Amino acid sequence: MNERSWSTRVVVRYALLQVPAAVLLVLILILVRRWVEIPAWSVWGLVALWVAKDVALFPFVWRSYTRDRPGESNSMVGVRGIAKDRLDPSGYVRVRGELWQAEVMRGGPPISSGEGVKVRGTRGLTLLVQPDNAKSTQ
Repeated sequence: MNERSWSTRVVVRYALLQVPAAVLLVLILILVRRWVEIPAWSVWGLVALWVAKDVALFPFVWRSYTRDRPGESNSMVGVRGIAKDRLDPSGYVRVRGELWQAEVMRGGPPISSGEGVKVRGTRGLTLLVQPDNAKSTQ
């Protein structure tokens, strides 16, 4: 799947996951109409706004509905970064523009501040890293 495009499968998955909230909105509006006089056009207008909201948000959230590459969308394994602290055995690294808690993989040498690192695994929210020969600007 292209990084900038989405498949029919993703669109259908997103739409189906929006249905329960839309049904709940319609049920609430029907119940409210029992006690308050609301014109039918305003009820349908609110439903249309709800659907428009879902359509407008789709381009921003579609990546979370892809399952074609499980684990790959959020995987940090193999990504390069820069040590911000001396890692002996733990400290912070900058990966993809974000600061992460990191730990040198078992048996690895200490890593100096500014040295390139490569992520080899994760433990919770801690990245397991080792020195990388090619410095990264991430």
